[in-house]
Amino acid sequence: MGYTTPVPVGQSLFRYFPFSLSLSLSLFYSLLLPLSHCFCCPPSHWVQISCPKQQTEQDMASGRKMGYKFRIAGVFLLLLASIAALVAVAIIQDTWAFNEYTIEYGIVIDSGSSRSNVYLYEWPGEKQNETGVVTETLNCKVMGEGISAMKVDPDTKKDVKSLEAFQVCMDKVLKIIPSAKHNTTTLFLGATAGMRLLHEQNEARSNEIMESIRTYLSSLPFNFQNASIITGQEEGLYGWVTANYLKGNLLEKNLWNTYVHPDGRKTTGSMDLGGASTQIAFAVPEDLRGPDYMNVKMYGYSYNVYTHSFLCYGKNELGKKVLEKIVEDSNNFTYIENPCYPEGFNITIEVSEIFDSKCTNPKRLYSPDQTFFMVGGSNSDKCKEIVKSVFDFNTCSHKQCSFNGVEQPPVTGEFMAYAGFFYTARALLLNGTSYLEQFNATIGNFCHTHWTVVSLQVNKLLSNVL
Repeated sequence: MGYTTPVPVGQSLFRYFPFSLSLSLSLFYSLLLPLSHCFCCPPSHWVQISCPKQQTEQDMASGRKMGYKFRIAGVFLLLLASIAALVAVAIIQDTWAFNEYTIEYGIVIDSGSSRSNVYLYEWPGEKQNETGVVTETLNCKVMGEGISAMKVDPDTKKDVKSLEAFQVCMDKVLKIIPSAKHNTTTLFLGATAGMRLLHEQNEARSNEIMESIRTYLSSLPFNFQNASIITGQEEGLYGWVTANYLKGNLLEKNLWNTYVHPDGRKTTGSMDLGGASTQIAFAVPEDLRGPDYMNVKMYGYSYNVYTHSFLCYGKNELGKKVLEKIVEDSNNFTYIENPCYPEGFNITIEVSEIFDSKCTNPKRLYSPDQTFFMVGGSNSDKCKEIVKSVFDFNTCSHKQCSFNGVEQPPVTGEFMAYAGFFYTARALLLNGTSYLEQFNATIGNFCHTHWTVVSLQVNKLLSNVL
């Protein structure tokens, strides 16, 4: 099935057809005029029309008059045909512009553990089985914490502060979408790992938050579809689809301005580092099957995608697991050297910041008002050992595993790493493509940099971190 880009609304079709139209008229003239001469002359190459072998002067004069009249009649008919064509094209253009090629809109809210992002997309309206490319029009960050931190009032069933933060972004959306399109603009919200964790810890509170969100979104003048907590597998698959769509691996435009499937092009793997979880997804041979394999069909082609989400291994929750390991191995809570912090840095951490999470499992008893004073040690090798200790690379009951006993087929090809990976690379001043050796060397240098230098980089990147 081919996909074409519709003609933009309000633009003349003659922008696309001037060469074709002039070429057609030229061919019409070149075919018409030689035929008119055939009434009075016998060129051998016009085999379709036979002329008498002998003609009198009167016949020839008569023929000249007939040829002249024919030219006039032909030109007149041509003018009538051209006018009819112009009128037809104008009518078709008007019909397409107003009935089929209007711009459509859709809103997707990605509610992660650290924040929510409101995405506004637009695409040309459908014409039969054709479709246009979807483009991102707006990416608005809802300032504050993720929706898992919402505190719903038992009386109003709302968290006014959080909903006001949402409204700032929705006001921007309302200004972009024409009012006539509000009721046809679909609206979805997908909550990810932060809400998955909360749902496991406190299902009642999780349900209250989601119901409050649904009530708010239903009050907006859009075609609200659903607000739900998506699975980790869905999150990984959506990331894979996004990465390959943006790289043009699923659809491309050919010489005839038609969108087709890229013949022979390989797909790209996807790695997504969030606040509470991390996802990996990549295409595999079709004969591989299991709970982490999903068969999807995109633009008429099928893909077998391996996707797995590691809950508690997002940037924030994994950081808590590392701090847990450092605290549990310490004997003096008033002075703990953290090898993962830069030299010159110190911080006081409350016990709830580490252990008020389903991802940590303390072996000691701590009082609710317990605090830990940490200072930077700037030891990248020791930090690496601690981080590695929170992964289980030994347990595996399958042919091959990633970590923590999770089955994973061999990894091949290129990958796109984004979200937390992007912000980490940006903090390390790495732009574009980086090789693993370069990445590791940069991390080592960064870990041994004094806090006075690191803090300057942190201040510049503070607005972009997870």
